[in-house]
Amino acid sequence: MTELLSDTARKTTLEPLLKTGWKLDSNRDAIKKTFKFKDFADAFGWMTRAAIWAEKWNHHPEWFNVYKTVEVTLTTHDVGGLSTLDVKLARKLDTLAGEARA
Repeated sequence: MTELLSDTARKTTLEPLLKTGWKLDSNRDAIKKTFKFKDFADAFGWMTRAAIWAEKWNHHPEWFNVYKTVEVTLTTHDVGGLSTLDVKLARKLDTLAGEARA
């Protein structure tokens, strides 16, 4: 079963993400990041690749897309805050974004 991140896990897993542009949501226990792509097709392609991983891991992001920008928020609703699933998906989204920009 998935659990909230402990204080130790938050420090060791969230700090590296914060260095890559993820931010803590000031309104709830979540992280968020804005991804920008070359155009709508690149943004939508990235979202499609991300959706495959989200479905595989049964952990789905909250996201909002306008043209070449995708705003993503990650939190684990089942536990009421951040879990290892959010960290795992954030890392994957960063990797996919790097591939999309290459």
